[in-house]
Formats: sequence, structure tokens, C-alpha cells
Amino acid sequence: MQPVDVFRGDGPVVLGVPHAGTFVPDDIKARFNDTGLKLADTDWHVDRLYSDLLPGATMVKANFHRYVIDANRDPEGVSLYPGQNTTTLCPTTDFDGRPIYQSGMEPQTGEIEARRLAWHAPYHAALQAEMERVRAKHGVAILYDCHSIRSVVPFLFEGTLPDFNTGTNNGTTCASAIEAAVVACTQAAEGYTSILNGRFKGGWTTRHYGRPAEGFHAIQMELAQKTHLATEDTPFAYDEAKADRLRTHLKDILSALENLAPSLFQNNTQGANND
Repeated sequence: MQPVDVFRGDGPVVLGVPHAGTFVPDDIKARFNDTGLKLADTDWHVDRLYSDLLPGATMVKANFHRYVIDANRDPEGVSLYPGQNTTTLCPTTDFDGRPIYQSGMEPQTGEIEARRLAWHAPYHAALQAEMERVRAKHGVAILYDCHSIRSVVPFLFEGTLPDFNTGTNNGTTCASAIEAAVVACTQAAEGYTSILNGRFKGGWTTRHYGRPAEGFHAIQMELAQKTHLATEDTPFAYDEAKADRLRTHLKDILSALENLAPSLFQNNTQGANND
């Protein structure tokens, strides 16, 4: 199994999909307990949800499961949310805080580094290459990082998560016009709830690639899985009717981002000329 698939488009938007993969190497899977084998913390069907919404978009999809290594974590292991419950670069618990390995079978430092080189690094090499290719073509590249999570996860957050959770690390990872456009779309989505920079402010990917002054913009969307799954438990089935309704709004978001690209490039160029 190759670590990453790239579906290349000719537009300014790059879709990052770090957590929809379900592949686990046999030697790792053999050490999981029943909780780990369930793979409950997958971003179920997110690649399908965004597929073909924006014809020119590029998609970079990790094929490995986040329990192998989390492609949206700092490779140095630094916590994204200090003081809050979260999972690590190579998770040893699920989102409910329960162990995913048989006792004594957790990965140690050497194995974590080997996994980083085999899985995490190739995903980000591919994503970096696509961001640079897109910026070279359009003057800007807009990374839209695609995520989903169960609506209720007490270990990670209180209450029920809003449907749309937009993250820009408090406005630092993209131009304000991008943030405003996405928020306008989510707030206009009738029957859905939304929040900006709530529990999920953007993971390592968004924070790492979001350098607006250089023409690299990044924004994360964390969707509550009730918006597109029949049930947020086994078998985590895709609900066509729910998903089709949601896809209408996701298409609006991606189209808005694509339409912003020329003005973002112009603004960057003017800013450079004024320096």
C-alpha cells in the first residue's frame, strides 16, 4: 500500500485528506486490541464526501490509518492543544481515552520514527509538492484540510459539536477574505450549526502550511459525522441523502475559495510591490 494518493487538478484549491485512510500494516494490526481494531476514529468517507465537488481541485489523500501515525500531528510530537485532551503522533488511545494496543505492545521511540519516515513524511512531501505546484500556476495556493469526527466525544470536548467547525488558528493561517467566505457559507447553511475557531482551530497541517504572506493559505473544516453518516458507530455507513444535502454547501464553500484566488494573488502582488 502506497502511503498517499494524489488526484491532481489545475485549480488553486488543494484538498488535504489525512484521516480517511484505513490501511494498517499487519505487524501493527496484530498488536491492536479490540478497541484498536474497530478503527472508530477514522474520518469516515471524507474523501467520498468531497470527491468531484470542484472540478479543478487537487486532492492529497493519506491511505494509512491515523492509528499508524497521525498525519495531522506535529512530527516532533508537540501538542496542538496544550492542557486539553488530545491524541499523540502515534496514538496509543482512541478519542474516548481507551487503549488501542494490547498491554505492553505500544510503539516506542525508534518505531515511531520509522513510521514517521514511512508514512507521515511521504504524505507531507506530496502535499508540499502540490501546494508549490499550485502556487506556481496561480500565484496562490489554498489548502482546505478535510476532517470529520463524531458529534459527541466527552474525552475531547463537552456537549455536542457544531456541524461545521472552521479553523484558521485564530485568523493566522489564511487571508481574512478566505475565513469570511467560509464562515458566510456555513452560517447560510439552513439547518446546520457552525463555529469559527472553537474546539478545533486547525491542526498541524493548517498551521504548518498556512503562510498567507507567501501566497500559501490554509483552512481546516472539521465536520460532525452526523451530517453525512447513517450512524456514528459501526458500520459508520455513508448516508447518501444526508451527504447529498451537505455536499451542496461544501460545493459552495470550495467554489467561493476558488473564486477568491485571483484577488488574493493581486493583493499579494500589490503588497510585495509596496514593500
